[in-house]
Amino acid sequence: MSYTFANLKTDIRNFTEVDSDVLSDSVLTTIVKNAENRIYRDADSDDNRFYATSNLQAGNRYVTIPSDLRVIRYAQLTDSSGNQVFLEKRDTSFMAEYYNTPGTQSGLPKYYGNWDANYWVVAPTPDSTYLITLAYVKQPDTITASDATTTYVSNKYQDLLLYGSLVEAYGYLKGPGDMLQYYEGSYQRALQTYAVEQQGRRRRDEWQDGALRTPLKSESPSKY
Repeated sequence: MSYTFANLKTDIRNFTEVDSDVLSDSVLTTIVKNAENRIYRDADSDDNRFYATSNLQAGNRYVTIPSDLRVIRYAQLTDSSGNQVFLEKRDTSFMAEYYNTPGTQSGLPKYYGNWDANYWVVAPTPDSTYLITLAYVKQPDTITASDATTTYVSNKYQDLLLYGSLVEAYGYLKGPGDMLQYYEGSYQRALQTYAVEQQGRRRRDEWQDGALRTPLKSESPSKY
């Protein structure tokens, strides 16, 4: 079963045995968003990987950050001949020392770094137009957008979303400590399997890496 915000709200109220007079829709919106943000920060997910292309302009070393960007994974340039190069990430102080005439066009950029909340910067200053591909981790989608909305997590990892929401709900309700502890443990177990799949199994290739095998405890035949 996929979770929508509507049936997730119903389950949260059923599990906590609290009605909408206490856990109103507006309260549950905050609770579920907090749970989604916690999941997002606790484990990397392929669903939040995104790519954007833009052009570096000659004489301009600044690039506008996509509005939904959270973390840059890598940056890649393509020149007019189709050659692709990866930029190396550095602090802006390093780039200022490396190339101390930022207003002067120089050549193919080699480094990039975060400038502020809206821009990142390259060095040296490009001498031509270069296609740039930015791979980044984006702001995750939220199930709270509407009662009918579903997300990657709500479609495939319902237990993780439910337990994360229940932890937030019991914290809000100042509920029994043992119930909060129980759902925190349930969340951690669901998170562990989620992380193993997202950051392990989905990023392995059976042909190259070999199939994952679980060690089995077996007694030596000589024992009998």
